[in-house]
Amino acid sequence: MTLLADLLSTVFERRYRRPLGKPDTRPITELADALIVSEDETTGLKLAGNILAVFEDLDDEGKLGFFRHVARGMNIDPETLRTTLDAYEREPSKATYRMFMMAAEPPRQELIRRLNRVPGATRMLVRMRADLLRLGGKEPELAALDLDFRHLFMSWFNLGFLVLRPITWESPANILDRIIEYEAVHAIDSWDDLRRRLKPADRRCFAFFHPAMPDEPLIFVEVALTQGIPSSIQALLAEDRAPLMAEEADTAVFYSISNCQAGLASISFGNSLIKQVVSKLSKELAGQKTFVTLSPIPGLVKWLRETGQDWEPSDTARMRELAANYLVHAKTDGGLPYDPVARFHLGNGAIIHAVHAQADISDKGISQSGGTMVNYLYDLSNIAQNHAEFTNTKKVPATGEVLALAGTEAFALPKER
Repeated sequence: MTLLADLLSTVFERRYRRPLGKPDTRPITELADALIVSEDETTGLKLAGNILAVFEDLDDEGKLGFFRHVARGMNIDPETLRTTLDAYEREPSKATYRMFMMAAEPPRQELIRRLNRVPGATRMLVRMRADLLRLGGKEPELAALDLDFRHLFMSWFNLGFLVLRPITWESPANILDRIIEYEAVHAIDSWDDLRRRLKPADRRCFAFFHPAMPDEPLIFVEVALTQGIPSSIQALLAEDRAPLMAEEADTAVFYSISNCQAGLASISFGNSLIKQVVSKLSKELAGQKTFVTLSPIPGLVKWLRETGQDWEPSDTARMRELAANYLVHAKTDGGLPYDPVARFHLGNGAIIHAVHAQADISDKGISQSGGTMVNYLYDLSNIAQNHAEFTNTKKVPATGEVLALAGTEAFALPKER
């Protein structure tokens, strides 16, 4: 199946690279206006291909101009929307509902769909949304356009379409290149470093792929098989460590989760990825009874500075107390954990198992986490219950040890803030 997917991808890519006839030299905004009203499939494909090709060659000012044109010129018509809603309210029927649906969907959504008819276009549209997120800033009209992209992408990248694939040292070189490029938690410094993360029997890596982007991972997770729960990323990734046989391990450690596509921001894959990997490993290795993370605490140093705390990474007892207090008590205005990694794992059904000082002494680890890291525990028998309780109460689930370290209340922000 993997070979077939690769062959199909190659065919599609070659087809897309074929000349689309004489290039259309009209401005990209005119090409977009022509595409949205085109009724001929062949003409529409040529227009879409030209738009995608021209867009990729535009500078940032040109891309921003295109986005503004689409956002403003292909928006909904409020008056038509009100009229069709009134008609449906007076006489609910298939016809009146259809008219309301047509009025409620901005034409720019259809533009994006028509662009996606070109073979190989999906990845280009993902890059296009990445440009929109990068350039759009706080412009309300462009934020609305992004919602259209997000709405369509949530359907196109539905979890039912995603394929979980293992990444090994024998995977194609272009895939391995992307793993090195996209690693966002613990940088991969070299091919030797990558080999140490993929080749030993006690290491695993899994990624989600989409059939329309078979050589582009969407998200991947790196896993270490260990005896016991680790407390240091340096020890976990040490060059001179002695690898285990997979059968000797009793713990699976998720130590890095990296989203790969900036254009798929806010399209959630991580929770399903972890659950599928847990299920796969528990079936493959009977000895795997414990599933934990070894996670950074990226908002800790920022929070400590805001609350006026004194801290020193080498003061391990103090750092553990500070980290536990932050994880358990620091909340957003909506009552959720302040730390983004905590929000992700706790919302996924995990609990805070343990906090470690001097666990990541890299420059990045010190600057954002003060060297601390945390284990989130995924108890297979309680994931659903933990998820439901956290969602309903927003109470942070943690072991007694962590709660004792955290104390009873959060540090207050300075009054002048």
